Parts: sequence; C-alpha cells; structure tokens
Amino acid sequence: MVLLNRQDGVATLSLNRPAALNALNVPLAEALLAACREIAEDGTTRAVILRGEGRSFGVGGDLAALRDGGPDTPIELIGAMHESIKILSGLDAPVIASLHGAVAGGSLSLSLACDLAIAAEGTKFNLAYANVAASCDVSGSWNLPRVVGLRRALEIALLCETFDAAEALRLGIVNRVVPADRLGKETLDLARRLAAGPTRAYGRIKKLMRQSSETAFPNQLDAERDAFDASARTDDFKEALAAFFNKRAPTFQGR
Repeated sequence: MVLLNRQDGVATLSLNRPAALNALNVPLAEALLAACREIAEDGTTRAVILRGEGRSFGVGGDLAALRDGGPDTPIELIGAMHESIKILSGLDAPVIASLHGAVAGGSLSLSLACDLAIAAEGTKFNLAYANVAASCDVSGSWNLPRVVGLRRALEIALLCETFDAAEALRLGIVNRVVPADRLGKETLDLARRLAAGPTRAYGRIKKLMRQSSETAFPNQLDAERDAFDASARTDDFKEALAAFFNKRAPTFQGR
C-alpha cells in the first residue's frame, strides 16, 4: 500500500493503490503510519518526498470502503492518518508533497500538511468533503485557512469547485508548478538540496513557524531566542561560520 525508498538522506513515501487512484482506506493509512514511524526512527533522513503511484496523487477517502466498512471505519482511517501527519510535521527533515493528477479530499489535506508542495501542470484540486456531506480531516481545517485565509478557505470548502495547478500556485497551496514530465526530477532535486542543508535548523524553523499563529508575541520571541541558541551550538552552525569566513560553501552534516 505504501512504498518506502531511502537514498542519500532522502526518504520517498509512495502511496501505492494506483488502481484506486490512491484512495485512502484503513490498510493504506496503517501502512503510511508504519512507514512514517520507520522514517522517524531513522536518524539519517534529511528530506522526505510524499508522492502517489499511477495517475494521481490521491482522490481522498475511499468511499466504497466507508460505505461497506463498519461504523468504526472512519475513526480507524482518520486516526492512522492523523498520527502520520503528526509524525511528518514533527520531523526535522522537510517534507515535500509531489502532486499530479487528482488531488482531492483527504489527499489534498494530506498535501497541505507537508512543508512544501510541487505540482505538475494539469493537476486538479478539489477539497470535496461537502460533496459527500462530510467535514474536513487530515488537518485540512487547520492548514487551509493558514495558507489561503479564512474567507477563501471557506469558499474552497463549501463550494467544492475544482481548480487547477496555476490557481493552486496563486493561492499558495503549492510552491511550484512544473511540466508533468519533469515532476519527479524537480521534486528530487529540491529534496536533495534540502537534504544537504542544516537539518536541525530546519526542524526548529518548522516548529517556530507552525506555532507562531497560536503563540503570544513575547512567548514567540522567547522561543526564537531558545531555538537560535540551540542552533548556535550545533556542528552545522560552526561549519557555516567557518565556511563564511573562509569564502567557501558549507558542508552540512545535519547535526
């Protein structure tokens, strides 16, 4: 259900239900959680790619599984997905969503939980929950208003209108749009660039940014001070200073 590949500090998670357009069901969610836990336990991961096999990144929840499953199916599915995104958001390693085909419902929410997103030209987006009389999950209600603003988020959520990659870029839902035949290379190039960076500093930046909207200003200043102090004690910080004064590019080790 989920493929995990590691190479040169980059871990690639591939949702692998291509025949079902990577619709999210309980087995896939549990496989994703197991893979996320494996990445979290692996101290060598310095960037993560999240992608989908086949024609789409993902069409959201598997409606057939929700129809045919027992009354606990939604809780089991959402519980595993939520644990996965908690792990991914807590990693020091940046997480990149690589998007193509359809990106809908919980799959769109999943992409919003990543740190960065790249979409192929031709990608189609739809939050879709209201179309099946459901509310948001997989962090969609938390991330979407922070990315696009409350009024626009409500429009996307209530009207469930499909929009394309160019509009997703304009809204900030994705960071880059690339030709479809270059999506894999562009994603990997970005992941390798991040994997060569100061991983511990990335983790502190992620944490500071994610807590900033809910932290009082004086407390955020304290958090920035403490995070910078911790960063300044790392080997990567010492390497950065040495490289600067010796007029060379730094070589970061992620520690």
